Amino acid sequence: MTGLDAERDRVVEVCIERVEGDGAGARLSTLVDPCERAGGAAEVHGIAAEALVGAPPFARIAEDVRTLLSGAIVVAHAASWDVRFLGAEFARAGMAFDLPHWLDTLVLARRAFAFHSYSLDALCGELSIPRGRAHRADSDVLALRAVFGRCLEVLEPASARDLWEVRVGQRCARPAIVDACREAATRACAVILTYRPARRAPQRLEMVLVDVLADLDPPRVVGYLLPGRGRRTLRADRILRVEPTSLLPRR
Repeated sequence: MTGLDAERDRVVEVCIERVEGDGAGARLSTLVDPCERAGGAAEVHGIAAEALVGAPPFARIAEDVRTLLSGAIVVAHAASWDVRFLGAEFARAGMAFDLPHWLDTLVLARRAFAFHSYSLDALCGELSIPRGRAHRADSDVLALRAVFGRCLEVLEPASARDLWEVRVGQRCARPAIVDACREAATRACAVILTYRPARRAPQRLEMVLVDVLADLDPPRVVGYLLPGRGRRTLRADRILRVEPTSLLPRR
């Protein structure tokens, strides 16, 4: 973009890959003539005004962009920026654009990993992912796909909904996790929880659950650690997985 104000600034480069199965399908990668403010933020992405001469305006590629996004689950890093700017560009082109849900690798990485920074540059460094040209759309998408893959390895989602429900800043507990904890508490049985404290690596905790405080925000899960039986109260939004153990229910 030429800057960070979606009302005033414009898109200058787009890269979208539609991934189906294990491979990429259709792809769009192009510079975009912003029609105004060309050369803005060139110190960040390196796209000078002269590089945009002859590039299509967004209105010319808008239908291709909408086709690529149609029916897809959109994944981006700091995704709210992408959604905001796409919405502004579609509005200028006089086209409808509605994207109520998307997946954000910035949010997913904060849940999956314990790093000091979660910028795309920092994540690539921590995860040994080739970075390419920082702040250019094509290399950002390539890095994004690799980061997303590593997040999936850690979070082990059963569906895209599992990932949409990982919203760290909103303190949102995944309903499936709360239900699994409530069932374990009802049976008073031992389970293994994968728990991700703030700024720390995930922990595997063997516990007997006794209660789920669903009236709190976020819900709290109460139980006893095994084998020492120390009492713990955990935030449900930080529980990644609930797994059964071979132990019999406690009496």
